[in-house]
Amino acid sequence: MRNISEHQRVNDILLGPLERPALRWLAAHAPPWITPDRCTAVGVVAAFGIMVSYGLSALNPGFLWLATFGYVVNWFGDSLDGTLARHRRIERPIYGFFLDHTVDAITEAMIFLGLGLTPYVRFDIACLALIAYLLLSVLVYVRTSVAGEFRISYGKLGPTEVRVLAIILNTWMYFGGLRSFTLGVWLGRPLVISPYDVFVAGIGLLLLWFFTTTAIRETIALRRQGR
Repeated sequence: MRNISEHQRVNDILLGPLERPALRWLAAHAPPWITPDRCTAVGVVAAFGIMVSYGLSALNPGFLWLATFGYVVNWFGDSLDGTLARHRRIERPIYGFFLDHTVDAITEAMIFLGLGLTPYVRFDIACLALIAYLLLSVLVYVRTSVAGEFRISYGKLGPTEVRVLAIILNTWMYFGGLRSFTLGVWLGRPLVISPYDVFVAGIGLLLLWFFTTTAIRETIALRRQGR
């Protein structure tokens, strides 16, 4: 079992060359009253706003733009907290790891469940995507403990890219409107889905693929090491 405070962080994301300099600049210019804990709180409030905005999109699709704004604010709070702590040299590795990822589980649940409350995405498909996201998250935390590697990017995709995909989905849903088609019959009933369901299901399947392949590879490696 590795020391959780000495793990190696791996964040090889597609948008890294843009995100990392931006976060360093924000951390260097943040006023003293902006603290890592407050950034974390901002991320949670933004996630709650996304959930509410998704729910209200049933009344007016314009709320999808508010949800998109929520993703930007959520990125700011969730991504800046650790960078700010490292910039100011006030890291608390164990506290930060526990708080950040406990909060992540809450915000992920709010966002995906909110997506399922829209008239555009089926609730069951949103829940399946949430399960896949949480499975991969659990694997990340377990690997941090047993292998000492905190890997939050798979296939050049990380939380930032998922937010970008969500913003693309919001834009598509706003301009595309309500659409659906019958895929077939399931349990004696027509299976009616939308193209947005297919998009979300595809993301969920991709996350599940990352989870499955990484879990199998890590299990084989640990067995060979006799650990």
